Amino acid sequence: MGDFLYRTKGDKVIWAIVVFLSLVSLLAVYSATGSLAYRERGGHTEYYLLKQLTVLVMGLLIIYFAHRVNYTIYSRVAQIGFIISIPLLIYTLAFGSHINDASRWIRLPIINLTFQTSDVAKLAIFMYVSRQLSKRQHVITDLKKGFLPIIIPVGIICVLIMPANMSTALLLGASCMLLCFIGRIPVKYLAAMMAMGAGLVLLMFVVAKVSGMEGRTKTWLKRIEHFTNKENSETPYQVQQANIAIAGGGFLGKGPGNSTQRNFLPHAYSDYIYATIIEEYGIFGAFLILMAYMLLLLRCIRIYRKCPYAFGAFLALGLSVTLVIQALTNMAVNVGVFPVTGVTLPMVSMGGSSVIFTSLAIGIILSVARNVEEMEGKKAEQERLARVLAEQEEEEEYA
Repeated sequence: MGDFLYRTKGDKVIWAIVVFLSLVSLLAVYSATGSLAYRERGGHTEYYLLKQLTVLVMGLLIIYFAHRVNYTIYSRVAQIGFIISIPLLIYTLAFGSHINDASRWIRLPIINLTFQTSDVAKLAIFMYVSRQLSKRQHVITDLKKGFLPIIIPVGIICVLIMPANMSTALLLGASCMLLCFIGRIPVKYLAAMMAMGAGLVLLMFVVAKVSGMEGRTKTWLKRIEHFTNKENSETPYQVQQANIAIAGGGFLGKGPGNSTQRNFLPHAYSDYIYATIIEEYGIFGAFLILMAYMLLLLRCIRIYRKCPYAFGAFLALGLSVTLVIQALTNMAVNVGVFPVTGVTLPMVSMGGSSVIFTSLAIGIILSVARNVEEMEGKKAEQERLARVLAEQEEEEEYA
C-alpha cells in the first residue's frame, strides 16, 4: 500500500477532488436508488451501492494506471482512436441498443455490458484535436493547412453523435471550439463553423418535420418549446419534481438519505442526481460540488500554463474543459437554467461506461501533471546542485 501511494504522482489537489466526488457519488447513488432497488431488485438496496462502488474502484485503478503512462503515448494512439470511433458511431446508429428511446449504446456479447460509443468518440477527438493543434501551430492561421484538418474530424464526430444525442454533440462541438480558440485558431473561422453548425441543426429539424420522421427531434422540440415558453407550455414532469426537490433542500438540506423526491424524480441517480443532492445536502452541499469542478478546471489551467509541450498543455486543458462543461450543463438542467438533456454529472452519477471514460480522461490529465511535476523536480535539483557547486567554489577561493 505504501509503495502504491509512493508511486501515485501528479496533482494532489486533483486526486483529492476525485476522491471527494467518488464519496459523494456513493452517498448520493445509495440514497437515490432506493425505489429502483425495490422495483428491480426486490428491495436489495445494497445492490446498486456495491455496483457503483465496484465501478468507482475500477475508475480509480484506471486513473492510477493511466497517469503512470507517459502522456506522449496518447498522442500516438489519438489518430487510431479517432478512426475507430467513426465505424463505432455508425454501428450504434444502425444497430445500437435502444434505451430511453435513443440508440446510444452498444451491448457487448457474453458479458452483456452496454457502453456509450459517444464516450469513446469524445475522448478520441480531444486527443486528436490536441495533437493536431500542437503539430500545426506554425500554420494555425491558414485555412487549408491549419483549420480544416482540425475541424473536419470534429464535424464528422458531432454529426454522427447528433441523431441519437443532440446535447452531447453540441457540448462536444462547443468544447472543441473553445480548445481551438485557445489554440490560436482565428475567430472568423470559428464563427463561420458555429454558423454552419447552427444551420445544420436547423436543417435537421426541418427535414425531420417535413418527412414525418421526427424521432428524437420531437422530444428535442418539446424540451426547447417548454424552456423558451414556460408560461404557455406544460412543465415536464421531471422538471416539476426537480423544482420540488430543490425547494425542499434549503441551505443545509434534509440530511443524507432523507430525500423524498427520489421516489418521484425520474433518473434521480443519473441525470437528476444533482437535484437529489441539493434536497439532501442543501445549497451548501451543491456549492461544494460546484467548487470541486471549478477547482479541477483551475488546477488544469495551472498544468496548461506550466507544461512546456503544446500537446500536453492542450490535452490537459481540453479534457478538463469538456468535463467541467458537462458538469455545469447537468447542474444547469437540474436547477432549470438549461433545457432538459440526458447529460450526467461526471464521477457522481450512477453509471458504468461514463465513469470509466471519465476516469481515463482524468488519468490522462494526471499523466501530464506527473510529467510537469517531474520536470519541475529535475529543474529544482539542478538549481540545488548549482548552488552547492557555487558554495564549494567560494569556499575553495577563501581557502
